[in-house]
Amino acid sequence: MLKGRDLLSIHELTVVEVEEILELAAELKAKQKAGIEHKLLAGKTLGMIFEKSSTRTRVSFETGMYQLGGQALFLSNRDLQLGRGEPIKDTARVLSRYLDGIMIRTYGHERVVELAEYADIPVINALTDLLHPCQVLTDLLTIKEHKGKNLKGLKMAYVGDGNNMTNSYMYGCAKAGMEFVAATPEDYRPDETVTRQAMEDAKATGASIKLVTDPVEAVKGADIVVTDTWASMGQEEEHDARKKIFAPYQVNKELMAHADKRAIVMHCLPAYRGEEITEEVLEANADVIFDEAENRLHTQKAIMALLMG
Repeated sequence: MLKGRDLLSIHELTVVEVEEILELAAELKAKQKAGIEHKLLAGKTLGMIFEKSSTRTRVSFETGMYQLGGQALFLSNRDLQLGRGEPIKDTARVLSRYLDGIMIRTYGHERVVELAEYADIPVINALTDLLHPCQVLTDLLTIKEHKGKNLKGLKMAYVGDGNNMTNSYMYGCAKAGMEFVAATPEDYRPDETVTRQAMEDAKATGASIKLVTDPVEAVKGADIVVTDTWASMGQEEEHDARKKIFAPYQVNKELMAHADKRAIVMHCLPAYRGEEITEEVLEANADVIFDEAENRLHTQKAIMALLMG
């Protein structure tokens, strides 16, 4: 069903396809833990284009390809003619002659869209300023592990900046039939087009998408509370100003008192303790958060196997 396709956005996946990815991710994780080989991409090569650096993305994709029996090539701007002005469409057509798939982590979402348009091989969005689909699919797997396989009806509260994670959470929760509430400052709400599309997606699954400005309202009765850094990569100059604006949106013990008493806290990392989350809350949920980090490996292996197999 997904073979030969691109993965640019969860919005473009069907409910069945989302579940297919999560089921295979769980299966591959179980095999990895049991020491059972799963060389589903033997002889295949993935090109990994990094215009934004990352710890978890590089290590998980590169290790994942190795475990699947394939090979990964790390390609930075210094390694590609993209860094010297070659058009994306030319890079896409050349790499399609050499590789079996491309993963890209970049800034503008339009760069991923153009790459996919001109490439003849699957393209995986490993993060843009607009979306982070691999992380949210990973988070859905983690929620299944900690909250049960049926995601329908669970409430997720997001607290902080309306960024690429918020956008992708809306898509992911809509496909999973979950209740999603995001609390952000008025001027930092998630993308309007994404919000509208997610609300449309939600109608098909019985999910709900809601935007508020009050963190307490968002987390009230929540099963899952998530947050992210207040200043994403490329926004470093705004860091001090954002710290003041987002101070009321810190995930701390006082805020968590309004969530369900069995609520879990998630963070895609890196986390800035004392800013978007306190040391106390992070460490109390460390098992979940580092399961979440590990699950990037298993979920992305499932994505690669389904698209490139």
